[in-house]
Amino acid sequence: MKIATIAALAASLAAVPALANPDHAGHAAPAASPAATQARFTLDTPLGELMADPTARAVVEGVIPGMDKHPSYEMAKGMSLKQIQPYANGAITDEQLAKIGTGLAAIK
Repeated sequence: MKIATIAALAASLAAVPALANPDHAGHAAPAASPAATQARFTLDTPLGELMADPTARAVVEGVIPGMDKHPSYEMAKGMSLKQIQPYANGAITDEQLAKIGTGLAAIK
């Protein structure tokens, strides 16, 4: 393309308000990023992180008391509850995980 053609194209695009200024009044703001709408904690969050936060800890302890007192806690704290469940020999049920997941999702 010739420089004159590129300059003309740029000038014509700049004349369109939405292209010249994406935040132009009358246009919708960009949607929130997925990270901004995700829960702070999930069942995929490592157990140690959950237990370090007072609100998340209360959610976990409300459903499964004594998680941080278990003899295997130090070994398991880097794993999520979903990762721990298969090794828990039925001590962590799907229903318990669902309750914890709901409680964690409510934390902002």
